[in-house]
Amino acid sequence: MYDILIKNAQLRRKKGLWNIAIAKGVIAKITQKPIRAKAGKVLDAGGNLVTEPFVNTHLHLCKVYTLEMMDSKALCAYHGADMGGAMTAIELAARVKANYNEKWILPNVRRALKLAALHGNLHIRAFADVDSKAKLIGLKALLKARDEFKGIVDVQVCAFPQDGVVREPGTLDLMKEAMDLGADVVGGIPWIEFTEKDEQIHIDEMMKLAIAYDKDISMLVDDAGDPTLKTLEMLAVRTLEEGRIGRSLAHHARAMCLYPIPYFKKVAALLQQARMGVVSDPHTGPLHARVKELLAEGNLVCLGQDDISDAYYPYGRNNMLEVAFLASHLLWMTTYPEMETLYDLVTVNPAKCINLKKFELKEKGNASLVILDAKTVCDAFRNHAPPKYVISNGNLLKASDLRG
Repeated sequence: MYDILIKNAQLRRKKGLWNIAIAKGVIAKITQKPIRAKAGKVLDAGGNLVTEPFVNTHLHLCKVYTLEMMDSKALCAYHGADMGGAMTAIELAARVKANYNEKWILPNVRRALKLAALHGNLHIRAFADVDSKAKLIGLKALLKARDEFKGIVDVQVCAFPQDGVVREPGTLDLMKEAMDLGADVVGGIPWIEFTEKDEQIHIDEMMKLAIAYDKDISMLVDDAGDPTLKTLEMLAVRTLEEGRIGRSLAHHARAMCLYPIPYFKKVAALLQQARMGVVSDPHTGPLHARVKELLAEGNLVCLGQDDISDAYYPYGRNNMLEVAFLASHLLWMTTYPEMETLYDLVTVNPAKCINLKKFELKEKGNASLVILDAKTVCDAFRNHAPPKYVISNGNLLKASDLRG
């Protein structure tokens, strides 16, 4: 007796139609032969694609739906053609934190996580600002939401010192308190500091914290139009020095597009040694990491949503098909093989970036998957519609419970 039986599924990079049996939260069988055993629920995929769920490794979840609280000054500064005003944008955007209150943050977070589940986005690394303005208000809201959505959407809460560590006195103590409260990941944004010395202190202090609490690191690096920024390299070097291979993740790295080729290749080699992925969000800023070149060098790359209707980006639905659709245009990845790569960038690649276990759609893997309303990856991107069915940890999610 199986819990769920999926019939007539098309699997990526495999020919023919397949049947998938799920029992006790695990994929029990994948076969082209008929499955005779009974099942609690039988779903006919009708030849549509069935794949792993989507993964969003970068979302500023404590700020979702705050755009209406702000004017457009931060948006204009961040979206300037050369991104020279990125630091100014962050300083302007910080004003929303003066009004931080769990009473409105938590409903916004729930709304975003329901959308994530509806779109089959079942794993999210969620950033919560931790500083003298936000204090721990957003972080506590995200921790509550993480527990509420356990078993539906896996939320990794990242304590994030958005306004710096050296330049923001008291933040280091707040970060320690955030980890004591149960944050899953140590965040960082070293490029926001005023000097290279302070950038290194920022990285070193967050690395010490990650080691002390045995947590992974996610850092926003070089998020401005300045080719002299080197915090991506600094983080990779520090990761290697500490022997924390595969436990650091770099986000944005927009200055990379301005690197001279020899320096880019040097950094790409360091990233490979550190097994450090790069999360790119090309739709939220005019500059972006060299995604295609990183892939050509053999680096681990994925895409992130980044923002949903906040001071940095006015749109977003927690829909990773939509993110990939936008990236297809912005990165000029429009051939069929490139579409397949883009699909990897919102599924299996980000799963590797945040060290998810038993993620791939195969026997004995976790029974979290999506049945798309499309027969090809091209159609999935073209329409970026919600999946027909979403299964999380062996349970079929009800769309009626996830809307609104």
